[in-house]
Amino acid sequence: MVPDYPQSPFRSKGMRALLQIDDFNCTQLYWTEEFNMSETFFGLSAQTPGGQPLPFESYRGKVVLVVNTATQCGLAPQFEGLEKLHQKFKERELVVVGFPCDQFAHQEPVENADMEDVCKANFGVTFPLTAKIEVNGPGTHPVFHYLKAHSKGFLNEDIKWNFTKFLVARDGATIQRYSPTTEPAQIEGDIETFLKS
Repeated sequence: MVPDYPQSPFRSKGMRALLQIDDFNCTQLYWTEEFNMSETFFGLSAQTPGGQPLPFESYRGKVVLVVNTATQCGLAPQFEGLEKLHQKFKERELVVVGFPCDQFAHQEPVENADMEDVCKANFGVTFPLTAKIEVNGPGTHPVFHYLKAHSKGFLNEDIKWNFTKFLVARDGATIQRYSPTTEPAQIEGDIETFLKS
């Protein structure tokens, strides 16, 4: 029988811990995907920087722009462009969500407790942010598992750098991916199209 560890503080929705017995009779705790990859984006969730649940069900029927962010990245001025999109389209049901990530050259040193204040003070950010997550490797957050599996990246599905962007349509299944160097203003046309659909 494979044990499940629902009370683990490291558990995230869509993940479960499995106890693996290898050829040397040793045990190893590892994480595997549990969520149904056929479900839509709106069945997923994250946590706020303060550790509160952020269910994406609350965004159902809206267009969502997901971005992995880093305050010390050379692309950090894009925060301001993302905020402009947020202000311009929020009344038409666009939601911008920033996922802070420290996987690329440790360019996100800010702790969760200070994340919202730092982003607001330095870049004027008012759109939602999550707790720091990982976007590649065994610790990949379920949201990025889903986004990468349902969109095409250059060469492979891995996130290449900070400020990779995913535009999710109202159906939660149609997803457009953009490179880190794509400026927020460059995707306004696609946002308009998704909002009208």
